[in-house]
Amino acid sequence: MNHFARALLRPLIGAALLVAGTAAVAADQIPVVASFSILGDLVRVVGGDGVAVTSLVGPDEDAHVFEPKPADARSLVHGRLLVTNGLGFEPWAQKLVKSTGYKGQAVVASQGVKARTMPGEKGQKETDPHAWQDPGNVVLYVRNIAAALARLDPAGAATYQGNSEAYVKELQALDTWAQEQLSAIPAAKRKVITSHDAFGYFGKRYQVSFLAPQGISTEAEPSAKEVAQLIRQIQREKIKAVFFENMSSPKLLAQLAKDAGVTPGPALYVDALSKADGPAGSYLQLMRHNVMQLVAGIRQN
Repeated sequence: MNHFARALLRPLIGAALLVAGTAAVAADQIPVVASFSILGDLVRVVGGDGVAVTSLVGPDEDAHVFEPKPADARSLVHGRLLVTNGLGFEPWAQKLVKSTGYKGQAVVASQGVKARTMPGEKGQKETDPHAWQDPGNVVLYVRNIAAALARLDPAGAATYQGNSEAYVKELQALDTWAQEQLSAIPAAKRKVITSHDAFGYFGKRYQVSFLAPQGISTEAEPSAKEVAQLIRQIQREKIKAVFFENMSSPKLLAQLAKDAGVTPGPALYVDALSKADGPAGSYLQLMRHNVMQLVAGIRQN
């Protein structure tokens, strides 16, 4: 959070304690704050009518570079449960908790996930936070969310459990379908270029090789040498599957695609949902959209 954002937050934190939250919450609903839109969708599925959900980072927004606003402070102060991804995805979340004096409960949705690590700057390993790109991990997410809601509302525990297990079946069906779609394409063709390195869990699950000019975070800027190496690899291996992401600036990848002589495909949805009326208004829609676009792209390799 920059100095300007901190200065803006401080005077409004006290006022946030005295005014109503921005979202209308029924008396029998639990106000839940999710760190970003994908988690918000999962909370709505598990909580059903028993929750009123606010997502701090909304559709088509980038959680990597997010800076909380006064409205976010108000939402958090009035929340009873904060749901975060963890794995280093939201470094700003704990700062927001501290600066608002949030007293509610919290759950890290990724608890229990076997995290991937990747080489980072100066040879140090970085944790890959994008665990939701594997539906098997999302099974853990929804069960963790159900357990957290049950602790807050024991009377609704059976409902949350039932909702989560019904959703687990949908996740398992999604996973089976994705496996079928991608395994039908020869492994040698399964190579994709994306804006930043966010598909590691997806790639491992479905045996797809992803390459990106940016690292795990969209804040990382690749060097000219790294971009040149990637262009040579695209040309050498004749990779045609090149995709932007909905929450990233397309400028870098557009220039890379132009220099490599390839045409980018439609946007993929990685760290954020689309608007409700878009192609990725829910997590299940996001995954189906991405799989279909990736299959169409890698068939051209």
